[in-house]
This record gives sequence, C-alpha cells and structure tokens, in this order.
Amino acid sequence: MDVTQESANDITRRISRCIQSGRVIAHATETCYGLACDLRSLMPVERLFDMKQRPHDQPVSALFPSFDAAEIYVDVSPRARELVQKYLPGALTLVLPRKTDAPLLFVTPSGGGMDSWIGIRVSSHPASMLVAAAAGAPLVTTSANLHDQPESYCVDDLRAQYEPLEFWPDLTIDSGVLNIVPPSTVVQVIGDEIKILRQGALKLS
Repeated sequence: MDVTQESANDITRRISRCIQSGRVIAHATETCYGLACDLRSLMPVERLFDMKQRPHDQPVSALFPSFDAAEIYVDVSPRARELVQKYLPGALTLVLPRKTDAPLLFVTPSGGGMDSWIGIRVSSHPASMLVAAAAGAPLVTTSANLHDQPESYCVDDLRAQYEPLEFWPDLTIDSGVLNIVPPSTVVQVIGDEIKILRQGALKLS
C-alpha cells in the first residue's frame, strides 16, 4: 500500500496501527529509502530481516524521534554529546554503550539483544521523523534494499527489487525520488574517542 496524498493525521494513524500490529513500513530518509518496524517485538524484526533477506546475525540500528527519546537506553559521554549537538538529526548513526538498566531491545532474529552497544539514528527527513514520532516505540531502521543490492532512492527501485518475492512492505510512504547520496556515517564513541565504522554521507569535522 502506497501513501501519497493523505493528511498528516491520517498517515500518523496508519503508521501507529501498522507498528502496533507488528508490520513493516518503507519510508524515505535523508539518504535512501529505509525499512522500519517495532524493535521491542521479535516477530516484526524477523519479518523485516526475512523481507530484506538480511542474514539473521547482522545488527541493525534503532530509530528514535529525538535523541532525548534514546537516552534511556545509552550512556552519553561528553564527546558523544558534542556529536549529537552538532550532527543530529542527520545522516549519522551513533553507536553508544547500552545502559546496564536499559530496557531490552531486540536487534537480530537470532535472539540477540542490544546487550553492549546500540546504534542510534535520529533522521532529519520529514517522512522518517513522522514514522518515528507516530510509532510510539523504538524502531528497527535499515536501508530498504534487499541484502547486497543497491540502495533504493524511489519506490520504483523498491518494486523492481521486491516484485519477484513474496514479501513487500506493509505500508509504503512515497516521498518521491530522493537525491542519490551514500548511507549514514556510522560512528562508535568509546569514552572520548570516536571510531568510524562506516564512512557515509556525513563527513565529521
């Protein structure tokens, strides 16, 4: 189902129902189209991995409507705080240590939780912001393309990849054709040190 011409309130209700029922949403980000589902329940996470044909032991990140919403899960060093203030919302995935008393989050269908580190994503794209805010829950976030296939920058790209398969996102928010840019930059913060795990669209300065 594609969402193109609807009011924000209608879309918000549909996103909320979709997430609550364990379904998968395709939506635009400031890099490429992505997939999202409820991170707190294993069933939708498994569905997303199967849909994307992603190996079950590969990690994904968590999408939040704001960094404030993510802070109950992670410890934030002064260096990490600097990156948050400078680059978020934006094309940065910030990998931070999980708080020992943080609620359990699933990360892979193999049953592993985010035991030690959590990749935090706060997107600046209006569609991502709408999905994250409407969901009322931390979301899995990953690019929408099939595993080992090119990133998707429009819904037609997604259709071309998914058409031969039995899976298709349960709700697709069509934001038109996106500019072709690399995926988010992934940075792990260890105390005051940063480690770039993936160099993407954002260049740290």
